[in-house]
Amino acid sequence: MTTMTTLSALTGDYVLDPARTRIGFVAKHTLATRVRGRFEEFEGGAHLDGDDPSRSGVRLTIRAASIDTGNRRRDDQLRDTFLHVADHPTLTFTSTGVRHLGGTGFAVTGALTIRGVTKPVTVNLELTGTRGESEVSFTGGVTLDRNDWGVNANAATRVMVSPKVALELDVAAIRRA
Repeated sequence: MTTMTTLSALTGDYVLDPARTRIGFVAKHTLATRVRGRFEEFEGGAHLDGDDPSRSGVRLTIRAASIDTGNRRRDDQLRDTFLHVADHPTLTFTSTGVRHLGGTGFAVTGALTIRGVTKPVTVNLELTGTRGESEVSFTGGVTLDRNDWGVNANAATRVMVSPKVALELDVAAIRRA
């Protein structure tokens, strides 16, 4: 992939490429230095406006039960006790604003809903490449305080697991015809 020199050529509607997109997270645990995981099932899209990035928008829906840390027991606990997937099957993000930070940097502000709680967040993204005018890729992330969304099992997990969770995004999107 190569980086394009003009943003205006990227204007259009895009859909996430699930085969080349990774939505991951990292949480610090007192017993193990870091727990890394990802979500396997998601869908989303974006409207990019290269001439006026503030008119761009993003939407993302993640299937909460698709969480995977490589440890089935931990994943089951995250699904049931932390995310309550039976009552809250999806996590969603809908942008409310996009700001061009200069160069290839963007700040995407939006509403993140986890366990039925919606809070504003700003995700910093960098345009990392394009393939012609039909595909774009971004990388970025945000650090969240999971307690803001009530993602906690009990008093012990408040002590043993850091409230800060880093959300890591490697996104590939394909322009709709």
